[in-house]
Parts: sequence; C-alpha cells; structure tokens
Amino acid sequence: MTQRALHELRSTKVSAEFGIGKGYAPAHHGELLQGMFRDASGGLRRALVTLPQTTRGTRAVFRPSQNHWGVVGSPGLTKVRRAAVLALREFAGRPGAAKGGHIEIVSDVPVGIGMGSSTSDVTAAIRAVADYHGVTLSREELGRLAVLAECASDPVMIDDRVVLFAHRDGVVLETLGHRLPPLLVVGCDTRPGDSVDTDRFPPAEYGDREIGFFGVLLAALRRALATEDVALLGRVATASARINQRFLPKDNLEALLELCLAHGGAGIQIAHSGTVAGLIFDARSPDAPDAAVRCSARIEAMGLVLTTVIGAPPGGTAEERTAC
Repeated sequence: MTQRALHELRSTKVSAEFGIGKGYAPAHHGELLQGMFRDASGGLRRALVTLPQTTRGTRAVFRPSQNHWGVVGSPGLTKVRRAAVLALREFAGRPGAAKGGHIEIVSDVPVGIGMGSSTSDVTAAIRAVADYHGVTLSREELGRLAVLAECASDPVMIDDRVVLFAHRDGVVLETLGHRLPPLLVVGCDTRPGDSVDTDRFPPAEYGDREIGFFGVLLAALRRALATEDVALLGRVATASARINQRFLPKDNLEALLELCLAHGGAGIQIAHSGTVAGLIFDARSPDAPDAAVRCSARIEAMGLVLTTVIGAPPGGTAEERTAC
C-alpha cells in the first residue's frame, strides 16, 4: 500500500461507536540481539530484542457481520484472517459479539526484508477486532494471540519497554529497561530486490558455545541499557549479527561495519531472518548527524538501498526518516 493510502486510512474517523473496529501496530528494523536463552525455569527458549521503527506500520479496519461465520479479506492475508478469527473467539461470549466479518489492511511496511510486516499486520488486525468489542488487550495477551496466528511473532506490540521476547512462545522472558539509549541508526537493505520467506526459513541450530555466549551478550545488553552505553550496545548487536552469518549471511556485513566504525559508530544490527542492517551511532554525539549523512551516501554508492534513519540527537528535531 502507498503512503497516501495509509495516510487516508489513518485519517478516517472510524471507531467501534459506528460499528467498526480499528487497530494499529508499528514495525521494527530487525534485532539488536537474537539467539537462545535460559528462562526462569532453566529451559532454553529462542528469543530476541528488536529495534523499533515507529514511523512505519499497519492499520486495520474490522467490519463485523452477524450473517456469516469466519473472516474475509484480501487474498494472501491468511495470517491476518487467522488472527481475526482467534480474536473473535476471545470475545465470543460478550453481548453483541460478531459472528464474523471483513478485515481490511493498509501497511507501509516492506515485506520479506525483516521489518516485521507480518506481525504488524496480525497485531493491527487483533487490535481492530478487540476495538469493535470495546476491549483493550494487554500487550502480553496481544503477543500470545499473534504467535497463535503466525507461529512466530516479533514484539512490536510490547511498545512500552525493551524486552527479551520468546518469539515462538509469545512470552516476555525479561524486561531489560524502559527504553533504549539515544540511538541514531542508518538502515539499509543489504540485498535489494531479494526477500526471505520466514515461514520456510529454518530456525538456527546454535551450538553449546554460542548458547553460552548469548548469556554473556544478554548480560552486556542489560548493562548497556542500564548505563545508556551505546558503544556497548553496538558491540552486542555486532556480535549477534556475526553469529547469524552462519545461518543467513549478509555479504556486506563487514564492509558496513568498517564504514560505521570509521565514522565513529558503535556497531551494526541486522534482521536475523531478513535482509536489512543498521549502522548504530550514539545520538548524543555532535558528530553523529554528519556521520550518518556521509554513511548514507557511501551505502548508496555500494549499490544498497537505504531503508530508514532512526533517531535524532538530543535537542535536535525529532526525526525519523524513512526510505525504500
């Protein structure tokens, strides 16, 4: 969908008061850390920490029906329809609950490059059905339903804090902090025109040493958030990205990292099941804006496509520029 279409839908004044439900969910720009981690019981779970991107997202409108069961929508939106059906079941006992309905999705999140398009769609759809029924689901409940709908979800619905999220279980394993330190991230697509089918992408098979190292990285990320240490956060993200080279390599990873470090950056983050990467800078550094501009030019000269610039220096204009 186009930016214009998304804007028009965002501007549409629809609500449950008029028999329609609406929902919205943001995107992300890959992960800062992904791997396997011990939960409270000592068991191993696949989990991740995402980098939010709030200027892209999906808006959903749910139009209820009392005449037919099930949910209809555009062809190809299988997960969205499944999510809406699961949400309808949650509210089936409420007075005036819909039997079925129609779900409409408008999104400006690129598909197949690791920016959470699927989870953004699914989460927006669940919120739209909940809105029609006058219910505000908790972020954790949204995460549980999203995973039921698509088997694995990103934590775009957990937007009030930074979490380690078990993306195949729909469970928050740990809250790492209330927010990330001030970041300026120059994002790009490392394989323009290519995409990753996450439904067919096999889960990474980590070795014992890698699993042990993830625990070290998680401890470092906790410290980075507690002390607002962007340099340490960048090293954690870079280490996670390098481990993932064994499963979904990015040919330009080391070149992008070298570019970032040469301009005073902290490291590189990636989509572990996608094609995007981001050069991380400390937004509090007075040199960061110019460095971001120079790196953006070099990235385009490498034949890559810019996806976004996230963040702004303190006191500067609140800006999050999107490309693609």
